[in-house]
Amino acid sequence: MDIRLLEYFLAVAKYGNITRAAEQLHVTQPTISRQLMELEETVGSPLLIRGKRQVTLTEAGVLFQQRAEEIVSLMEKTLRDITDQDDLLGGTVAVGCVETCVSRMLAKALKGFSRQYPKVQYDVYSGTGDDIREKLDQGELDFGILVEPAEVAKYDFFRLPYQEVWGMLVRRDDPLAQKPCLEREDLLSRPLIMPRREIVRDHIAGWFGVEQSQLNIFSSHSLINNAALLVEEGLGCVVCTGGCFEIRGGEHLTFVPFSPERTTGHVLAWKKNRVFHSAADRFREYIRETEAEE
Repeated sequence: MDIRLLEYFLAVAKYGNITRAAEQLHVTQPTISRQLMELEETVGSPLLIRGKRQVTLTEAGVLFQQRAEEIVSLMEKTLRDITDQDDLLGGTVAVGCVETCVSRMLAKALKGFSRQYPKVQYDVYSGTGDDIREKLDQGELDFGILVEPAEVAKYDFFRLPYQEVWGMLVRRDDPLAQKPCLEREDLLSRPLIMPRREIVRDHIAGWFGVEQSQLNIFSSHSLINNAALLVEEGLGCVVCTGGCFEIRGGEHLTFVPFSPERTTGHVLAWKKNRVFHSAADRFREYIRETEAEE
């Protein structure tokens, strides 16, 4: 399938109007209309609902839009990588990073690396471990910085010397905020805003010798910002790492660690057998030399 067909379809989906899409792409309206009809014939399903002034997506069209965006994005990245293959001084490094204390490490690493290679650009993605692994699998990211426990069996990786302490984010006026650490009874006594990832939930429950079903889970969270707002409203306590709170801050909240202390580490992971362009390869080695765990 010609990549131009996907670009035509995405433009129409974006602007909701074939005429406007044609103007943006500098082609004629009949050209786009004809190509879209051929695309629907190839797919075997209607993708667009054509109104007098507005074009909307069918259910199949919404799914096709998501896949088309991934394909076009991957193609653009592949072309950039090929262009940058022989240029040690330029290129784009795409890295995903969880929001923990390791976020500061990444910022410092980008600063140090950019001093050596000032023409290199970066695509930094923030998300959960699941989000980052999905983008690694799709080829959208060169590297992912993940917090353990992480499913890394299908990746190459090395560990980073950064440990996170687990605990709960609570309001400063909560009696729990006055405690030096939190124990099993504290975890079971409050509504909890838990990490979304099942493997992490199971680990947390296992630390305290309980099943997930015994926890009073009010909500799940992927990143800390929205979860912290729930705490401020008195809806529960966020189970998270100290580094999540450290990089966010908040005058009305405080982080209290668990007892006994529970820590997890980090890894830098990449897809097995991945062939990197020069900038990405140099970046990986820079992290290995400056940050890798001995």
